[in-house]
Amino acid sequence: MLSDIWRGMVALADWRGWLRIAAGRPEVDVVFITNLRDEADRRRFFGRKAPVLGHANGPRMHLDGVAGRVRGIYVTAAEMMTREGRREARDRFIAASTKRLFGRDGRALKEMFPNLVFTIGDNGTSSLLIRDVRAALSRADLAPGRARVMVICPYGILGRMITRRLVGDGFEVVGYGANPAALAETASDFGIATTTDLDRVGRVDAVVACTHNDASKLTTRGISMLRRPGRRLLVVDVAEPANLDQAVYERQTAVVVRQDAGNGHAPGLRYVLGALSWRKLTLSRGVIFGCFAEAMTLHHAIHRQGRTDLAARDWFIIDDANLAEVETLMTGIGFEPPAPRCFGRPVESFRLAIKEADELPSSASPTRPVSVS
Repeated sequence: MLSDIWRGMVALADWRGWLRIAAGRPEVDVVFITNLRDEADRRRFFGRKAPVLGHANGPRMHLDGVAGRVRGIYVTAAEMMTREGRREARDRFIAASTKRLFGRDGRALKEMFPNLVFTIGDNGTSSLLIRDVRAALSRADLAPGRARVMVICPYGILGRMITRRLVGDGFEVVGYGANPAALAETASDFGIATTTDLDRVGRVDAVVACTHNDASKLTTRGISMLRRPGRRLLVVDVAEPANLDQAVYERQTAVVVRQDAGNGHAPGLRYVLGALSWRKLTLSRGVIFGCFAEAMTLHHAIHRQGRTDLAARDWFIIDDANLAEVETLMTGIGFEPPAPRCFGRPVESFRLAIKEADELPSSASPTRPVSVS
């Protein structure tokens, strides 16, 4: 009921949308089609009643003449990991443009709607993640040659991008995940240690989490195994829902510095109903997910700057050329990484050294670092 009231208030309060309709323009330029993070996110977005169509409108936002709107599917991230969940999502909303529903090339989706531009948004997210990670390591005084970083799921789209950058920057990197074949390929491609066994990782200074897969989530025990004695563990978390979930984090705040990653901030971004809307996404003023930022940026470049060449480009391809193009365009419209935040709240300090009195009891014994075979 409250969610329906909020949706009605958003529609009424969107004066920019009403002006667009009066001027004969489309009410919306960009639609962000997304599943929900988890059950809490589903309740926050839909309340206690499933939408009749299986999907419904969410927050609306505007930036430099571009109107965006979220369309949420009544399916959680965990459900999307199953074949049945993906089938249900397709049945509920055939235009859902996610790589899990329509494959990584999105061919079926593009054939159904040839006049639309589709993106999975991972070039924009990758760009923001890379800058987030580099900035976080610098703030924590973790320099190449002196710091060891674990990447969770280094074989995914985001994981491969950040692994390659970290190796190129000179950091010692170890990859951890649940897919042994993909880990072996990653080890060969980047010359890094990889393992499916957290007991074999050894101590690290920082973790970059690129998946919410339950098999690879950080736990209290995992944090105790990974962090160096007398040091907090830096965790840069781009996963949605979070890899290091809020309940575990709240129990480990004394020994963990955690930062949300992969989001974009633009001073001119305006949410309809302000905080009542951005808090639906557990974000903050002027902040939007990196994939959404990319979509708004591409529309702005194609339709407001006349870059029609970009409409024919395949934005399901995540590579250096597309990433560089999107990064330049995002900067031009005002998107940059936001100030560091953790679950929407400011990160107060990146100081990793801690006093002995602040140490939590550790049940983990020292572990032997893995090596590339």
